[in-house]
Amino acid sequence: MLRTSGVLFDKDGTLFDFHATWGDWTRGLLFNLAGGDLRRAELLGRAVGYCYDTAEFKPDSPVIAGTPGEIAERLLPHLPGTTPSALITRMNASAANAPQVEATPLVPLLGRLRAQGIRLGVVTNDGETSARVHLAKSGIGDLFDFIAGFDSGYGAKPQAGQLLAFADRMGLDPETIVMVGDSRHDMMAARAAGMRAVGVLTGLATHDDLAPLADVVLDNISALPHWLDSLQKTETAA
Repeated sequence: MLRTSGVLFDKDGTLFDFHATWGDWTRGLLFNLAGGDLRRAELLGRAVGYCYDTAEFKPDSPVIAGTPGEIAERLLPHLPGTTPSALITRMNASAANAPQVEATPLVPLLGRLRAQGIRLGVVTNDGETSARVHLAKSGIGDLFDFIAGFDSGYGAKPQAGQLLAFADRMGLDPETIVMVGDSRHDMMAARAAGMRAVGVLTGLATHDDLAPLADVVLDNISALPHWLDSLQKTETAA
């Protein structure tokens, strides 16, 4: 395999710690959607695999790796009179203001990768606009060559469209690209695109969830540069 030429990151649960970022935010969103009715907020939480009392997500919650449309589909039966587009717009606007908790200091990590000539991208099932807001607020938006959300025209993970669009835009061979993510959706998309798959444990998936689909599972992305260096040395020696 050729030297790594590109690294793609999922956003939530990968660049940013999932629970620290979205646990309390989800509670506030549901309370607002419920009009301040606590029992209704708890009902909305159950609909999307979220425990309102503990601010924790179930492993199969659509909030983890789903698109806003998939989340809205679960909520709409409990919000009569609300349209899908209105609900998605409301969720996206709220999400754009959610404080992001970095999984590790991102500026030095991303700067190190860029200094090696590696092209960087973000592919998320979040909306592109809110993703750009989050990255900009963290001071890392300009460090990425490509940013795509579910609504950018390339589809959503676990399909490979976003990943292959990055490869095409950068003029890179998919085999030289690494996809880093915290969910099985991310790993499946990497496999479908013919890319390396690196799992991280800063989302809600466990090592056992990710390992069958990943080339390696790391505690968080701070270990990525070392793994890339080790990979290059191993393949150079081979």
